[in-house]
Order: sequence, then C-alpha cells, then structure tokens
Amino acid sequence: MASDVPMSPELEQVDGEIQDIFRALQNGFQKMDKIKDSNRQSKQLEDLTGKMRECKRLIKEFDRILKDEEKKNTPDVNKQLNDKKQFMIKELNSYVTLRKTYQSSLGNKRIELFDTGNDQAAEDTPAQMASEMSNQELISAGTKQMDQTDQAIERSKMVVAQTVEVGAQTAASLAQQTEQMKRIGNELDSVHFSLKKASQMVKEIGRQVATDKCIMAFLFLIVCGVIAIIVVKIVNPHNKSIRDIPGLAPPAMNRKLLSIDPFGGL
Repeated sequence: MASDVPMSPELEQVDGEIQDIFRALQNGFQKMDKIKDSNRQSKQLEDLTGKMRECKRLIKEFDRILKDEEKKNTPDVNKQLNDKKQFMIKELNSYVTLRKTYQSSLGNKRIELFDTGNDQAAEDTPAQMASEMSNQELISAGTKQMDQTDQAIERSKMVVAQTVEVGAQTAASLAQQTEQMKRIGNELDSVHFSLKKASQMVKEIGRQVATDKCIMAFLFLIVCGVIAIIVVKIVNPHNKSIRDIPGLAPPAMNRKLLSIDPFGGL
C-alpha cells in the first residue's frame, strides 16, 4: 500500500502504531513455527491475540479521525485514506485467519479474538468463521461493526449533551430556589422583629392597665372611706372622735327661738 498518502499528524500517529502492530504480528507468527512446546505456543498465540485486539481498536480510531477530517480533505485524498483503511482491515483479518489455523492445530478453543460478548459482526454471522469468509465479507463485516460503534458513540454524545442540559437547568432552578429561600429568610426576620415589638407593646400596655387598676382601686378605697365617715356622722353625730369633713356642715341642732313680747314693758 502506498505510504505517500497525505495525512494529518493524528492519523499518521495512529497509522504508525498500526504498522508497528502488523510488524509484531508478522514476527510473532514466524516464531510460532520455531516453538515446539504446545504451552509456549498457546502463550505466544494469546499475546498475538492481544495485539490483534489493540490493532482493531486503532483501526476504529483511524476510521473515526478519518470521518472527522473528511470535510477538510479532497475527495481523492478521502478515497486513498479509505482504501488504506480497507487494506488494514484486510491485513488484520488475514492474521485472524492465521490465528485460527494455529488455534485449530493446538486444539485450544478458549482464545477468542473479540471476547467482549457484544461483537456485532460475530452476531450477524454466527455460522461463519473468519477462515471461511472472503476478504470482501470480512471487510464489510469490519466496516459495519465500525459504523455501529460510531453510531453508539454518537448516541452516547447525545446522552451526555442531554445530561449537561438537564444539569444546567437543575443548577438554574437551584439558584432560583436559593434566592427564594433568602427572601423567605428575610421576611421571617421581619416577622420575628414585628412580633418582638408587638410583644413589648403588649407588655407595656399590660403595665399601664395594671397601674390604672391600682389607681382606680385606691380611689375606690378613698370613696368608700369618705362614705363610711359620712354614714357614721349621720348615725352618731355626737361622736367627737370623728372629725368633721371639710365642706360638710354638721347636722342641724334643736335651737330655741327667743320671743320678744312687744307688750312686756306695758
């Protein structure tokens, strides 16, 4: 595959990592023939399977970046990059087929390349093994899986955006409620001050009422005393131990009128 395709620095980095993995896979499978011990062969096959998983992830990342930069590139560059992606998928699937060949010869059925349990490509073609599929079918399956992964990522982005929006609305609502609580607190302080002032006024009025009652009781006692003295003076006017009340004339006494005899001198 031509290596002079213009790529962004990010794509170049991902492409370099993928090419490093391909070289490691090539060297690893070449060593498989030199290893005689079956346990060591199984271990080597597991290591190569891990590299294949990492390569698959990087190809997905390459496809994501390619779609993000699609509008920036010319149609010819996009075509070359897509061809390069398809070539990488084809090369990876060739290693998958080679791995299954060694796996079958070892009788080790426990190693799975895509063991996440959610591999859509495996669900779409459960009866087909990678070794039985054509290159075009493998490329189509890999592309379809990448598209589905991108769709899942887009859905996750939408969910995150909705969550951020709900969080912003919740924050605004909390700010309004906080302001409302402050106003309620201020109003409660005003009510408390008014109640305190009213309580003081009630106490003051109570003291004034008590003072008025004392004055009225004192006046009532004075009036009763005066009435008692008057009654006693009327009933017993000759009682000298009771002094006369100023302004009250003593009771009238029997007086004898002097008569003048006009003819007494005759």
